[in-house]
Amino acid sequence: MNINKYLNYPLFLAALIGCVLSCEEGYRYEVNYTDSEAPGSPTIIRPYRPLYGGARFYFDIPEDRDLLSINAEYITEKGKTYTFSASYFSDSLDVLGWGDTKEHEVTLYAVDRAGNKSIPVKQTVIPLEPVTSRVAATIEVIPAFSSFFINWENELKQNINVFVEFRIGTEDKLLIYTSNDSLATQQIRDQDPAIPIQVQVHVEDEYGNISRTMEFGDIDLLQDEEIPKTGWVVPKYGFEKGRVLQVYGDGVEGRLEYVADGVIDLNNNVNFLNTYNKGATGLEKDGNVPWNLIIDLGDYYQLSRINTVQRHDHASETSPLARGMYYGNENVGLYNMYFWDDEWEEWILISQHKIPIPTGLTETEISILGQKGDEAVMYPYDPRFTKPTRWFRYEALKCFEGNYSSTVANCLSEVSLYGKKANSE
Repeated sequence: MNINKYLNYPLFLAALIGCVLSCEEGYRYEVNYTDSEAPGSPTIIRPYRPLYGGARFYFDIPEDRDLLSINAEYITEKGKTYTFSASYFSDSLDVLGWGDTKEHEVTLYAVDRAGNKSIPVKQTVIPLEPVTSRVAATIEVIPAFSSFFINWENELKQNINVFVEFRIGTEDKLLIYTSNDSLATQQIRDQDPAIPIQVQVHVEDEYGNISRTMEFGDIDLLQDEEIPKTGWVVPKYGFEKGRVLQVYGDGVEGRLEYVADGVIDLNNNVNFLNTYNKGATGLEKDGNVPWNLIIDLGDYYQLSRINTVQRHDHASETSPLARGMYYGNENVGLYNMYFWDDEWEEWILISQHKIPIPTGLTETEISILGQKGDEAVMYPYDPRFTKPTRWFRYEALKCFEGNYSSTVANCLSEVSLYGKKANSE
């Protein structure tokens, strides 16, 4: 075969190069391959970068076609060894887990597919403050209505456990939250606002490091009450206030007024509004979301919280303990809240809320959670009451599906509001 006549063809060349590279990679993972020759050591190419509770090393990999990884390890004062690896594609490696800012020694070495290790390269590092103390310093405890928030920051997104210990009267409670989010918030609900709560928090990481305990002393919770629905009016479809049209909610078996009757949709108890994919105006050409539920509270109130209950599933064969449609198809997962300002004669945005999808729970636990409803504080970053208002607006934006991108947010079972009568103490 005369290969020269093909060399002018780009596709042939690409295929040939790919074959060579594939053969090289195939050699790297060849079955029953044996090798007694250790790879060369990694070459440190610049000073390490200190991290919170760690360090980042930069290196060139050795020339060795069966190289698998660059490893780094250190031994703690208690004799435990931690090992970190980076693939042969990488040029840096993070080593984490120190609980102080002392000097530490790290050993770096190359490993090939046969398990041979290179001559070790010793590095001395001084990490920045530990992740545990760094996170602990950002913790906030914010009193809310019959609840309180715990907020914290975790810049490096490392795995941490936040231990929240609190005393209510003579009863001690402990909650543990695991997270690697850069920003995190947890709300501890259903607390008696009449009883002061003493709160303390500490942080632990996966390497056994523990922060100092942050003492927050007595926390006085805010008080509100559920606004009675006996005085509510849910205007019919076609009603308009402030250039905003009331939702079309009477699709198929749904009825608009069901959202304020005190009854939740469960199993074959059909009790929800249904926009039938045309909630915005009731006309298919205008689409579904955003649609707006407008409620006349019947008197002036200052609002504090909302609780929403989703459609469960009206199929008779669906058990009340089954998940049904909770946190999924057709239910609203993202919405805005507004109150009507008489002074300015316009709707004022309160806040936006994304209903979290529960994880790690059984179907029964999810069903119980769904029946209880999802609570949101009107002003989650600064819990307080709204101005006095007679009108509330719920603006549905998205469904849970597609990571809160779906417009099929057709259903809502029940809305409850909390606050206090205007001008009341």
